[in-house]
Amino acid sequence: MVTRAVRDGPKSAINRKNRLLAALEPEDFYWLEPHLEIVDLPRGKVLYETGEPIRHAYFPHDAVVSLVTVLQSGGSVEMAVFGRESALGFISALITRQSFGRYITQVPGTGSRVALERLNEAVSSRPNLRQVLFRFTEAFLAQTLQTVACNAVHSVEARCCRAILSTRDRTDKDDIPLTHETLAEMLGVQRSTVSSVTSVLQKGGFIVQGRGTIRITNRQGLEEMVCECYQAICQSFDRLLPGALRCD
Repeated sequence: MVTRAVRDGPKSAINRKNRLLAALEPEDFYWLEPHLEIVDLPRGKVLYETGEPIRHAYFPHDAVVSLVTVLQSGGSVEMAVFGRESALGFISALITRQSFGRYITQVPGTGSRVALERLNEAVSSRPNLRQVLFRFTEAFLAQTLQTVACNAVHSVEARCCRAILSTRDRTDKDDIPLTHETLAEMLGVQRSTVSSVTSVLQKGGFIVQGRGTIRITNRQGLEEMVCECYQAICQSFDRLLPGALRCD
């Protein structure tokens, strides 16, 4: 048998930037790794539109991808967010093989991509890998339901704090490449509304706005302003996939 030390290489290290892939047993990871392709995920890249057939699942490394519902008016609102704790496209493929909504990259980076046929084969034949992905599925559904409730009842200010903190948790950077346009799309509001909210946050000393970036200067203050949904989502991931999403 070839040991992990021998088999690991630069590509393995990159693939394991995704915490689901990193959580796999070595035998499961090595089975899947030859089928993984490292891809660029630039800002604004649409991976799937609503109703499109899904042919690949993506495991983000440092990119952040939103699943948004596109309204007839042309507006959109975020239903879920995917980072390095995620496998996007997998859940849609379990049901209809069609995209639930638009998957769009909000924070650029890279990811690992695998053909659904290979991933489904792994899920069918490798119980431990299947358990990891099904635990993620439960965490994802909890996140989605919490986000729906959040969009319905909580203020734009609280939801904006949640979006900023959630993005920070998936990048480990206090300087977050978030534009007002991106935040408006995530929150389902006008860009002018985002500008007003972020102006208040900046005047309060919580953030500093730059060109296409937001720097967090008072995380504790943002956590005091954010709605309960932020911690609820973090706790769901911590219960099902400890360490996958670190909200600190």
